[in-house]
Amino acid sequence: MKATPLLAAIAAIFVGLVGAASELQIDITLPVECDRKTKNGDSISMHYRGTLESSGNQFDASYDRNQPLTFTLGSGQVIKGWDQGLLDMCIGEKRTLTIPPSLGYGQRAMGPIPAGSTLVFETELMAIAGVPKPEKIRTKATGEAMADKVGSAASDATEAVKTMMMDTDDSQGHEEL
Repeated sequence: MKATPLLAAIAAIFVGLVGAASELQIDITLPVECDRKTKNGDSISMHYRGTLESSGNQFDASYDRNQPLTFTLGSGQVIKGWDQGLLDMCIGEKRTLTIPPSLGYGQRAMGPIPAGSTLVFETELMAIAGVPKPEKIRTKATGEAMADKVGSAASDATEAVKTMMMDTDDSQGHEEL
């Protein structure tokens, strides 16, 4: 009996668990349809709420100041997790970004944020400079948004299985499993 399918399934699960801890996670909580999405070089205005993943404690929120943060996307004015996680976003869209330390503040403390912290940001794109705000926000159907997520997860799992298949030595019987 070949162990390859079992190993591939285990690898797919492992990749999901390990990837979740070390990579940027983007959860689109309010998907929006639009003709013009954010891209590097755009001046954008974001509302946000930042919390620590470890405790859930809030460390900052533009909502509390009633003033969105405006910056140039992709220019290094904000943490890398924002520069990456806010790309291809529509005005009115909301996302939750879970940002590992390597894309946040790393191993240095920053005010109320301890060194090595994973950060969670609830974000909302308020404006893209030079792009008219739509008269009405067109949200994606829930089923369509879910289909996008499932398709992305399936693609990630397929790549993990391909890697496992390439790394498996089929020249031996491996009947032990």
